[in-house]
Amino acid sequence: MWSIFLWTGALVIIYLTHWVFIWKNPKCNGKLPPGSMGLPLLGETLQFFSPNTSSDIPPFIKKRMQRYGSVFRTSLVGRPVVISTDPDLNHFIFQQEGQLFQSWYPDTFTEIFGRQNVGSLHGFMYKYLKNLVLNLFGPENIKEKLLPEIEELAFRNLHLWSSWDSVELKEAIAKMIFDLTAKKLISYDSAKSGENLRENFVAFIQGLISFPLDIPGTAYHKCLQGRKKAMKLLKEMLNGRRATPPEKQNGDFFDHVLQELMKEGTILTEAIALDLMFVLLFASFETTSLALTLALKFLSDHPSVLKELTEEQEGILRRRENVDSGLTWKEYKSMTFTFQVINETVRLANIVPGIFRKVLREIQFKGYTIPAGWAVMVCPPAVHLNPAKYEDPLAFNPWRWQGMELNGATKHFMAFGGGMRFCVGTEFTKVIMAIFLHCLVTKYRWKVIKGGDIVRTPGLAFPNGFHVQLSEKHK
Repeated sequence: MWSIFLWTGALVIIYLTHWVFIWKNPKCNGKLPPGSMGLPLLGETLQFFSPNTSSDIPPFIKKRMQRYGSVFRTSLVGRPVVISTDPDLNHFIFQQEGQLFQSWYPDTFTEIFGRQNVGSLHGFMYKYLKNLVLNLFGPENIKEKLLPEIEELAFRNLHLWSSWDSVELKEAIAKMIFDLTAKKLISYDSAKSGENLRENFVAFIQGLISFPLDIPGTAYHKCLQGRKKAMKLLKEMLNGRRATPPEKQNGDFFDHVLQELMKEGTILTEAIALDLMFVLLFASFETTSLALTLALKFLSDHPSVLKELTEEQEGILRRRENVDSGLTWKEYKSMTFTFQVINETVRLANIVPGIFRKVLREIQFKGYTIPAGWAVMVCPPAVHLNPAKYEDPLAFNPWRWQGMELNGATKHFMAFGGGMRFCVGTEFTKVIMAIFLHCLVTKYRWKVIKGGDIVRTPGLAFPNGFHVQLSEKHK
C-alpha cells in the first residue's frame, strides 16, 4: 500500500517538475530573447501590475532592461510575451501590421472592451470601422463643425468652475469631454437623462488596468459590471432608435451606424456596432482628460512654460480684426508652442503603458527568435524616456520639440500609436487640449489647492485628484 502512495507521489513530483521546466523553457526553433517566465500560469503578472509613483520607465520594465537588454521575454496573464523597448523592433512591428503581426490584447482586455471591439478586428473590417469613425473625429468634421462647439464648451465650463471654491480638474475635464462626445455619438444629455451613463464608465476605468481577478469587491469585477450596465443602456438606445421614424432621428453617429446596419449586404453586425460605441465613448474622454490634467500640473510647476504659452495664445487674440470672433482653424494650426507643450505632456504621461501585437509567423531579430503565436508588447515609456534620444528625459521641456516633427508617429515618439493603427482620434485630442489651454490661459488664472500626485498601475491615475481654484483675469 505504502509503495503505491510513494510511486504515485513520485510520479506527481516528476510530472510537476517536468511541467515547470517546460513552462520556464518554452520550445523555440532558435534562441529566445532572454528573460524569465515567472511562476507557472501566473507568470510575472503580479509584478507587472504592481503600483508605483515613478514618472520614469516602469520599474518592472527598467529592471529587466538593465538585466536582459532592450528585448526580453516574460509571461503575463497566462501568455508568453516578448517586450520590446527597441526602437527598430517597434518600428518593424508597426510597419508589418497585417503581414507578420496583428493587433492583439489579453483575454482580460477583450472581456472588458468586447470581443468584437475595433482593436481586435483586422483587415477590411478594421479599415471600414476606421473610416466610420473618421467621419466624426477626423480633421474635416472638426474643422467644419466641432471647433466652435469645443471652444464654447470650454468657456462655459471654465466660467462655471471659476464660481467654485475648488475644482478637481481630472473629474471636471472628464465630465466636460464626455458630455461633448456622448452628445455627438448618441445624443446623450446628462442633464435630461435619468441614467448617469458616465458613472458606469467611472467604475469601468477603475479596473481597466488592474489585476484580472473577477470576484466581487475587486476593481476588475467592478470594471466588468460597469461595462455590463453601459452595454445594456446602449442596447436599449439602439432598440429605441430602430423604432423611431427616420424623420424624427437625431442625425448623430448612432443614427449613422444604424443606417449602416440596415443596408443590404452590410458587414456591420449589432455586436460590432455596440462594442464600437462603447470603445468610442470611453476612448474619447478618459485619455484626453488625463493628459490635460497632467498638462495643467506641469504648467503650474513651470512658470516659464506657462508664460510662453500664454504669450502665444494672447498673441492670437491681438492679431484678430474682430476680438469677439471665435477661434479659426488657421489660428489653431498656428499654435506652435502649444503643440510643443502637448507633445511634451503626452511623452511624459505615457497613458498607454503597452501596445500589444500577436506574432503571425516566426520572427528573427538581432539573433533572437520570436515564435509564431507569441505576443509582443511595444513599451512606449521606454521609448519616450530614452536618454539617448531625449536629454534629461524626465524633465518637462517643451522647447526640446523646436524644429522637430509635431504630428504623426516616429521610432522615438508613439504616444498615439503607430503604423496603420495610428489613433484616429489624435487630431480630436489635440484640438480639445489646445482649445482648452487657449480658453484657460487667455481668460483665467489658477492656484493649486491640493493633490497632483500620480500613481501608475501601470496606467496613469491621480489618486488624490488635482484640485485648483480658478479666477477670471482682469477682475
